[in-house]
Amino acid sequence: MTQIPSPTAAALPADDRQARRNVLVLVAAQAILGAQMPMIFTIAGLAGQTLATNACWATLSISVMVIGSMLSATPLSALMQRHGRRAGFVAGTLIGGLGAAIGAWGLLVASFPLFLLGALFSGSYMSAQGFYRFAAADTASEAFRPKAISWVMAGGLLSAVIGPQLVKVTAESMVVPFLGTYLAVIALNLVGSFLFVFLKIPKPAPPRQGDIPIRSRREMLRNPRIAVAVICATVSYALMNLVMTSSPLAVVGCGFSTSDAADVVTAHVLAMYAPSFFTGHLIARFGVEKIVATGLVILAAAGAVALTGVELPNFFLALILLGLGWNFGFIGATTMLAGAHSPAERGRMQGLNDFLVFGGVTLASFSSGGLMNCSGGSVEAGWQAVNLAMLPFLVLAGGALIWLALRPREMRG
Repeated sequence: MTQIPSPTAAALPADDRQARRNVLVLVAAQAILGAQMPMIFTIAGLAGQTLATNACWATLSISVMVIGSMLSATPLSALMQRHGRRAGFVAGTLIGGLGAAIGAWGLLVASFPLFLLGALFSGSYMSAQGFYRFAAADTASEAFRPKAISWVMAGGLLSAVIGPQLVKVTAESMVVPFLGTYLAVIALNLVGSFLFVFLKIPKPAPPRQGDIPIRSRREMLRNPRIAVAVICATVSYALMNLVMTSSPLAVVGCGFSTSDAADVVTAHVLAMYAPSFFTGHLIARFGVEKIVATGLVILAAAGAVALTGVELPNFFLALILLGLGWNFGFIGATTMLAGAHSPAERGRMQGLNDFLVFGGVTLASFSSGGLMNCSGGSVEAGWQAVNLAMLPFLVLAGGALIWLALRPREMRG
């Protein structure tokens, strides 16, 4: 099988100076703008409980937000392919700010449909943030690529602290619960959009005669390495979302406070991003397949811990393991995908990847609220159902990795 040449190895300076500057900008964006994600995930289900007529729909806004992210992935990727990363990232922040404004309006007038409409728009920011990791690889050499991706993801470490702490300050700051949180999200988007002035990533050059032909989406998905990368990224992200979406409801439902739920989410998001300081080094040393496999094993351990009890330490440990497993699985799969397509295929493949990833996350998010609130007669039964649902998908991703490893090296893509 023809080996796709590295998008950067032949064209970029060996010192990766520009790539490092871009990484700094993307780290800052991940920290400041990314804070809105743990904020929304912490309070959206709780806010939904106050607005929805049926408790089974409490987490629907998170599902709708993921749908917005899925629907935005392809057009945002096409926008970046045509006009550059900066245009796509600024568009994401502006639409995200609009979504927060509509969500705040929905809370103010106690309208669940308006609240859901705001969540749909907020999904566009979520989608744009997902492309930060690919942008980190755009100007990086092949050797620096896994480190660039993992360092940008490490920017989420600050968002893990900033976001939930802002929830504590803003959730009850106004007469209408959680309204202050959504106003803070608007401010984050407006301020954070100015960061991209400093981002310098050239637009992909149009294809020239003699270049390797751009493959169709179907052809790219037939590449074993791309297919396995997409499966593992989807499973890692979907299972993380499945459990994290329900965790605030489970924590509060088991008698703990909203502040405790925020602390559990903080620990989870810290675990999602803190390993990023060394994930790239581990990938370079042990190989991407082993790191992805390790991530899947840790996700399984998270489910096992959650099934052992509903004390606060169980929630903390399970969500910490969940974050760590997501980090290894998702960053590993991203690195695998980034080296399997050409620059001209970037917009098409990355948009397709995130469409499929967030499609899986959408299904997980829809399932999360139903499993949590409508499985069995208690919070404990719902929490067990959420964590048991991880098993078949872990088997799927693990089987895909084993299948790739058993293929001859020249046939892996």
